[in-house]
Amino acid sequence: AVTIDHRHAYNDLSPASLASELGYAGLTGTLFTDIQWAVVNLNWQQGFNGGNTGLLVGRYDPSDYMNILGYVNPWVSFSNIATLLEPSITFGDASWGIGAGHWINDSYYLLGGVNDANGTVTDNLEFFDGGSELHSWGHIGWSPSKQQRYPHNVHLAAWHADAREEAGTDSSRGLALAANWTFDKTWMPFARLGWSEGDTPIYNKSASLGLLRKFAYRSDLVGIGVNWGELPNELGEQTTLEAFWNIQLAPTLALTPSVQYLGNPALNPDTDGIWLASIRARLTF
Repeated sequence: AVTIDHRHAYNDLSPASLASELGYAGLTGTLFTDIQWAVVNLNWQQGFNGGNTGLLVGRYDPSDYMNILGYVNPWVSFSNIATLLEPSITFGDASWGIGAGHWINDSYYLLGGVNDANGTVTDNLEFFDGGSELHSWGHIGWSPSKQQRYPHNVHLAAWHADAREEAGTDSSRGLALAANWTFDKTWMPFARLGWSEGDTPIYNKSASLGLLRKFAYRSDLVGIGVNWGELPNELGEQTTLEAFWNIQLAPTLALTPSVQYLGNPALNPDTDGIWLASIRARLTF
């Protein structure tokens, strides 16, 4: 699998970097960055055992596989990383590594991986340039069947990030529990809980709740989610609320307006909360 991205801002500030300007710990526009050209995926994927076992070797982003629920798509759903993913996890970036998955039976499955903890999407494909410091994770999940893994899922993930000498960060570790369930192919409630130790995650404690609704007649998707998190080093607590509407104007064109409320931004004590509004456009071929 090969994925090459070009991401650029139209002015001096990209949506992903807006959070730091506002004093909010996190990302308000996941993947909407100014990294220019980058090789995100460069890997070999191989299935075994009648499709029950899979192996992934090469460059990939562990956040695409670890602790994933069925609604995760930053192009058409949530933008804030606190509602999109689990913010108590130290996020690995696109980097060299190995991952594997196996269905124990028709309902239980295992996933796991190890990546270069120093790798980033902009590292020019360098191979463990910062040394043998690793980001590792394991994940056990349950679904009614293999075919329903994304719309119906419950899982528990454990992870560990080594101390990184050049970056000056200590080791971190944690657990994350998550679930989503789809009713009548229309409603999907979801919930997340996370606990961690270390300074590198956004939060050491985190809880999220949300609900999505799919409109079959036009493939529109509406969602709302709320996250509460406790930051490391006694920096306080933050609350994030986000709502979006993915409007499918045509089979190849969608617009996604969204609104976010950033409650008690940890690095901006002069305000109790900030409202953000955005709109995304997606054109496919």
